[in-house]
Amino acid sequence: MSEPSGQARVRVLICDDQAVVREGLAAILSTVATVEVVGLAENGQAALVLLPQARPNVVLMDLNMPVLNGVQATREICRQFPTVAVLVLTTYATDEWLFDAIRSGACGYLLKDTRRDDLVRAIHGAAQGQSFLDPAVAGRVMQQAVHGVDLTDESAGLLIEPLSEREREILSLVARGLSNTEIAEQLHLAHGTVRNYVSEIIAKLGASDRTHAAILAAKRGWI
Repeated sequence: MSEPSGQARVRVLICDDQAVVREGLAAILSTVATVEVVGLAENGQAALVLLPQARPNVVLMDLNMPVLNGVQATREICRQFPTVAVLVLTTYATDEWLFDAIRSGACGYLLKDTRRDDLVRAIHGAAQGQSFLDPAVAGRVMQQAVHGVDLTDESAGLLIEPLSEREREILSLVARGLSNTEIAEQLHLAHGTVRNYVSEIIAKLGASDRTHAAILAAKRGWI
């Protein structure tokens, strides 16, 4: 993977109760010029203690941990440090962990078999306010949304402007968990064009981010 030249470095704190995972992730990310690992924490409580000093942009958060688990820690981080993005990275794909993490404020949910390039892309996206769902769980989130499970704040209101056919097509791909780059490749569009479409879709839906837009669209039966 070639790192974008001139891209700001993202400060990352890794929170996982397994030392081999923490150290392995740190070693992987140390090879990425645009990412800086600023702390390692063995549980959610340790992460909260480290945050003021480490000042990360993104926390990579495991879920099933002692003392303070990832869901509880995510909730506290989002409350105490609202500018810090929490990106879940876990082995758990079960509904209970998935939906609790989303409700607690996680901006993304990735499984530990995620490819390095996708993880780096998600870290940079999280730092920029984007949301990510692993394709392995994205479908279940959309299905639950269709059946009325309240996963996020739905106070966004009615559709501000109608979506075009192309916007609906792109929104359906967002709901499947595809990144802007993957959507651009599939639809033979420029990356910047897709990025503009996604921004316009979010604005039309009155959504907070791409994941919220997909959930709102699913609830309204558009995808």
